[in-house]
Amino acid sequence: MKPMSFRLRELASMYFTMVAVFLVILVVALQGLVPRGTYFPYKVPLDPQGLLELSWNVSYPEQAVYFQILIRKLKFGLLFGMSDRGEFENADLAVLWNDGHSSYFGDAWSDAHGQLHMDSQQDYQLLGAQKAPEGLYLLFRRAFSTCDPKDYLIEDGTVHLIYGILENPVHSLRAINISTMYRGLQRVQLLKPNITIPELPNNVKTMEITTPNIVIPSQETTYWCYIAKLPDSFAKHHIVMYEPVITAGNEALVHHMEIFQCTAEFDSIPQYNDLCDSKMKPERLNYCRHVLAAWAMGAQAFYYPKEAGLAFGGPDSSRYLRLEVHYHNPLLFKGRRDSSGIRLYYTANLRPHDAGIMELGLVYTPVMAVPPGETTFILTGYCTDKCTLQALPEDGIRIFASQLHTHLAGRKVVTVLSRDGREQQVVNADGHYSPHFQEIRMLKELVAVFPGDELITTCTYNTEDRNKVTVGGFGIMEEMCVNYVHYYPQTQLELCKSAVDPGYLHLYFNTVNRFNDEEVCTCPKVSVPEQFSSIPWNAFNRDVLKSLYNFAPISVHCNKSSAVRFPGDWEKQPLPSITKTLREPQPHCPGPRPAVPVPINLSDIRRG
Repeated sequence: MKPMSFRLRELASMYFTMVAVFLVILVVALQGLVPRGTYFPYKVPLDPQGLLELSWNVSYPEQAVYFQILIRKLKFGLLFGMSDRGEFENADLAVLWNDGHSSYFGDAWSDAHGQLHMDSQQDYQLLGAQKAPEGLYLLFRRAFSTCDPKDYLIEDGTVHLIYGILENPVHSLRAINISTMYRGLQRVQLLKPNITIPELPNNVKTMEITTPNIVIPSQETTYWCYIAKLPDSFAKHHIVMYEPVITAGNEALVHHMEIFQCTAEFDSIPQYNDLCDSKMKPERLNYCRHVLAAWAMGAQAFYYPKEAGLAFGGPDSSRYLRLEVHYHNPLLFKGRRDSSGIRLYYTANLRPHDAGIMELGLVYTPVMAVPPGETTFILTGYCTDKCTLQALPEDGIRIFASQLHTHLAGRKVVTVLSRDGREQQVVNADGHYSPHFQEIRMLKELVAVFPGDELITTCTYNTEDRNKVTVGGFGIMEEMCVNYVHYYPQTQLELCKSAVDPGYLHLYFNTVNRFNDEEVCTCPKVSVPEQFSSIPWNAFNRDVLKSLYNFAPISVHCNKSSAVRFPGDWEKQPLPSITKTLREPQPHCPGPRPAVPVPINLSDIRRG
């Protein structure tokens, strides 16, 4: 049997050599043909130093993403991939590595210990490598779904991208030590909607709301607030588009930005230009919460549909705007000056419809709580048929964009449209949601909502790292579950949310206290957070709370912009009954690819 075994090994070696030679020829043929510029409309810096820059495009007919990475200083290789929440364990990776003599490209995965393995199915397809004055361009492709259990399923919503730079040659994937390399993560929305961009009107004007040449603090996370003021007697206009304005050199530090309009309740808002969490921040800035624009790293310009624009200015509108900029500075750069912000495009020629913003989900109240130590705890907020029947026009509304929002424990958010007890479509969903990456996202298609429809928003939380209960509220360590939907035509309905009926929650406290033989006062003098904090979180108390949220009547907030509810009985309302749910989409699986790393001829490309 030994001669036969030797013969098999020899044949196998010849086969893989032939494959490798063919791939080298293929790669060399592709070099110099890498599409650049307009072929990749989406771009984001991967690392704070700007050593790596990612550009990409999406092909919905092919169900694939085309990636282009610019490596400004090539050393001995690169790791790039995706994981559930940015971990380097259990990750799906494309790897470029050099053994000191030759370079290779392959599809790999990491196990629970961070050890790399060659994937048995090569789904990252190398398309080319090209030298340029600014560095090396690496072009490759990945299908949304590969049906490989080791691969990441690319879905709508947030994608956590990870990267690492190899500083030294390695003889194999298994020799790569992830823990010692320069590495990090970047969050993007990979699957941008394929929609037609409307033309801007001829008389469009621009206004820049930017920070006034501030010095970015040398700390990892900073939220900077700046109050801007519209001109006196500024008439009503429509915002039809906005885009980011990023100070050159700070592209990797400006994480996301938002412009809020202050309430018209106050005639004036104090001038402010400082940290958002400063103790010196005027209290009135807390009343600047109406979102006008929101941008996050990787996002492009935001366009309103040609039928609508977002109104601002006019006698019933506040002249004060609050710009909030989130700086992410993990390398603690000092002395960086910044004048980043958002450029608004607006017109005095009003479009047929005012666009509106409506809050869906849960009311900001402590009666909705998440016990500590939970991996997947679910809370749901309802915009009921009773509310939409009373508040929406006969022809309904059209939702065209959405901004999902939770605080730090949020992991997943989804809003579903239901009609007559049957789920119709997903309005917006993010299965890998991160509270550190929030942007207004255009929907792939308009969602029509009619009187009598229901909008159901579900949030999934993780509190494994907490030893105290997390209640609903405005604080960063409290929780929210919100979908700010952008729609037209604007109606009086500004908030359509719910919370569990307080009386039923009172019964819950009585029940668990009796079961646990606790003598805890449940009288009105003891606040809901205090009562939640007194509960010993055993399996029984957790399960009963989950059951309560799944069956107890709700208090519905069907509110006008004045914060006054529409007329009607909104307390102790039954939960909407869903008789038919949407089917899970079935991924398309391309054919398997052989597990052979691709050699790349990089001998003429100088390392940095």
